[in-house]
Amino acid sequence: MSIHAFTSCSYSYLNRARVLAQTLKQQHPDWVLWLVMTDKPPPGFDPDPKAFGFDAMLTAEDLFGDETESWLFGHDIVEACTAVKGRACVHLLDQPGCEKLFYFDPDIAVLNPMDEVVALLDDHAIVLTPHQVEAEPASRPLAIRDNEIESLQYGVFNLGFIALANDAEGRRFAAWWDDRLHDWCHDDLQLGIFVDQKWCNLVPCFFDRVKVLRDPGYNVASWNLSQRRMEYDDHGQALINGRPLRFYHFTKLGAVGDMMTQRYAGDNIEIYELWWWYRHQVAAATSDRIPPGWWHYGHFDNGETIPKSARILYRRDKQLQADFPRPLITGEGSFHDWLRRETTLLSASPDPGRFAPV
Repeated sequence: MSIHAFTSCSYSYLNRARVLAQTLKQQHPDWVLWLVMTDKPPPGFDPDPKAFGFDAMLTAEDLFGDETESWLFGHDIVEACTAVKGRACVHLLDQPGCEKLFYFDPDIAVLNPMDEVVALLDDHAIVLTPHQVEAEPASRPLAIRDNEIESLQYGVFNLGFIALANDAEGRRFAAWWDDRLHDWCHDDLQLGIFVDQKWCNLVPCFFDRVKVLRDPGYNVASWNLSQRRMEYDDHGQALINGRPLRFYHFTKLGAVGDMMTQRYAGDNIEIYELWWWYRHQVAAATSDRIPPGWWHYGHFDNGETIPKSARILYRRDKQLQADFPRPLITGEGSFHDWLRRETTLLSASPDPGRFAPV
């Protein structure tokens, strides 16, 4: 019996996924680590998962077969790399010897062993981490808005992490999650959904043996720094509120992440040092053979960017899906041709950027 773990990304996030793989393997070299790649490699790039620190790789085509192109066309890059997670769980729980399954977002670094969660899965089927585990004081309205109200809007649990036991209840959850993410993994707050996260608000309602892990050392990120302080003990172990820092979620690497970190880390210099370390790790893992922003499914086959409005139109119209089962192709009689003739969506696209046709 073995423990399996996976992450999901496109090639533009491979640098982050490589840091995850490196740190996770340092803590758990015996785990089987999978890369779920919802992308195709740029020309001339070798997609060897072992070179990236993973044991094996699954592609969207492996998981969705003939429907891959038409199904992915209805998703932007964040929706797509999220929507495959349910199907990947179903697939990986079917792997011989898989006893327990972990998912980590690619922008996570694992800094201490996950043995506590491994043990929790002996008695629980599902382990989730909330965005917050302590209430903000009424005297901090900005923190209430940034953290608690944002959680109400985007989901109580952060689905950058989830752990499942390979038992009847864990598999029942995976099948339900796959169903919901196949059809409803969209960033559509008017409809009341934000990719996979808000669906999992329902998990404690629908499933038994659910563990809500409130230890502050798990899933540390900008949305909970107001209540978590980092320090090192006499042995150099990273602690959060006196508990081992299990993993840090380096969400929004760049200006937005910096702003939120500065707003809530305050004078906690150890947090800034950790971010400095992570930036250097990501830079070292970055390949110049992957164009910035690369996503094969982000463009028609002539290199033209697909506007989000065209994706929404396509996914909402079953007749368009039937008429154009290969929406990425261009030319006479294609979905691209139909958009040019029947709509203004392509000419109104705010992003005319192109990649070289492949």
